[in-house]
Amino acid sequence: MIELELPWPPSNNTYYRHVGNRTLLSKKGREYRELVKVLVHPMGMTGRIALFARFCPPDRRRRDLDNHFKALLDALVHAGVMADDEQIDHLVAIRGPVVKGGKITVTVGEIAA
Repeated sequence: MIELELPWPPSNNTYYRHVGNRTLLSKKGREYRELVKVLVHPMGMTGRIALFARFCPPDRRRRDLDNHFKALLDALVHAGVMADDEQIDHLVAIRGPVVKGGKITVTVGEIAA
């Protein structure tokens, strides 16, 4: 298992933008993916995966944790941690304390099939 500390991701509400009849990754989404790619070394996990995420929000506003998974998982795939988020068989989210700027602590590793 590997532990990663990552910045707070954009929510699904700001992860995409709509241009005409097309849906594209927003500027915030692209910037987050690139930032995670810089912070994380490719691990190339190819087996089944367990992922534990501790979401420490930037403030006390109400928010749905599941709104942040898309950006997080896409960024981990983009950074080469895993080939595809389809590999995840065990996914756990925990809300942590408020942290200035927000952060996510991710523990990820391959598990037996």
